[in-house]
Order: sequence, then C-alpha cells, then structure tokens
Amino acid sequence: MKQMSEPATETLEGKLLVAMPSMGDPRFERTVIYMCAHSPEGAMGLVINKPAGHISFPELLTQLGIEAETDVEPIRVLSGGPVEAARGFVLHTDDYTQPSSMEVGDHVALTATVDILKAIAAGEGPRQCLFALGYAGWGPGQLDAEIQANGWLHVDADPDILFSADLDRKWTRAIAKLGFDVAHLSGTAGRA
Repeated sequence: MKQMSEPATETLEGKLLVAMPSMGDPRFERTVIYMCAHSPEGAMGLVINKPAGHISFPELLTQLGIEAETDVEPIRVLSGGPVEAARGFVLHTDDYTQPSSMEVGDHVALTATVDILKAIAAGEGPRQCLFALGYAGWGPGQLDAEIQANGWLHVDADPDILFSADLDRKWTRAIAKLGFDVAHLSGTAGRA
C-alpha cells in the first residue's frame, strides 16, 4: 500500500494509533490500532487490543474446514474494527508472504486470504501474527480531523506491543512509548 508520491500530511501507515482517554466513541475506548493505510483518500487499520470473544482461532479453522497440524491455541481472534466485521485479516511478520500479501510497515505485512490460515495451521506461517475480524476505516480527511480534535495520538509501531498476547496492557504500553503518564493526558485540545 506504499504510494509513489507522499501525501502532503504525514502518513500514519505502519504506526500505532492510540485512543485518547476522552475518546467519545465507546467502540474505540482505550483502543490501539495498527495503521495499514493512510492517504488523502482515507485510512484503514486493525484494532490490536480487543478480543473478538465469540470465537477462538481453532474454532475458526474448524468452521473453514482447515485441520491444524500444530498448536494454534495461542493465536487470539481480535475484533479488528466495526467495518466488515465478518472479514478476516492476518497481520504478520514479513518472513511469510504470498502474492496477495501487502507490506504495511517495517517487517510487517497484511494478508487476507485463506491460504495464510492453511499455512499457519500447517506450522508454515509467519513467525508472529494476529488475526482480526473487521477493520477500522475512515473516509478522506476524517482521521486527520479526529486527530486534530484530540481523539487520537500516534506512535511508532513496536513488534513487542503489536504481537503481544497481553491485550490488556497494549494501550498503556503504547501511551508509555510517548514518554508520559496516561494520568497527565487531557481530553481537551489547547491553544497557545
């Protein structure tokens, strides 16, 4: 999803988007999103710290008729966002790619085909991955406006946060990367 010409504003592709404590939308409260695309045409990312809750990865494979030849229990199914909640995405290290994989950050790729699920089940998939149902999407200028309205912060992605199994701590760990305590965050934007 890399573009030949850079947009006028900084691209957030490959970064973590972190919800401010004052986030008004309960769907995104204390959310960390890995940004897969960000351009003047819009933005797309995957929530990386909210479990789907209604299905496990082994159950998903069973529903798709895929037999696991290795332990896939540690792979969590996440609620990737409210858009197309039945569509699956695998965010993974780039040690595994296929023709439909898209590079979305430093050593991170996105694949949305059943072939990667078969590879994971056979023990031939990426070294690290997460599986998300649905995604978060924004129209042209929408995300930039939400950032200006003090709804989101962004920070460089960190594989230790991105692929961590500790979903509950991803938000505080991402905030800590910014160098300040979450207790000092204000929900209102200031003007000098």
